[in-house]
Amino acid sequence: MEMTFAWMAWTAPIAIFFIGIFLMLAGMTVWELRSPTVERKGFLPMRTTRGDRLFIGLLTAAYINLAWVALTEMSQWVAAGLGFLALVVIMAKA
Repeated sequence: MEMTFAWMAWTAPIAIFFIGIFLMLAGMTVWELRSPTVERKGFLPMRTTRGDRLFIGLLTAAYINLAWVALTEMSQWVAAGLGFLALVVIMAKA
């Protein structure tokens, strides 16, 4: 059985987005092994760990990208940048 990805529209922004997610997960795994996380309270209404904040940030970035595709014809690079910015803010301040 031949596996093909012809059904997927792999544009450069999409590929970079998924590669970035993979690298973040790998980096978080190494970080967690070297320095176990401690829960903290930021601007979110709950105590979160680094992994929680990464998950919330990735979901936020995904929704920003989906909304961008649905609501505008502008470059996907802008949405990727906004999603990354949202992820950084959530990881640092939440």
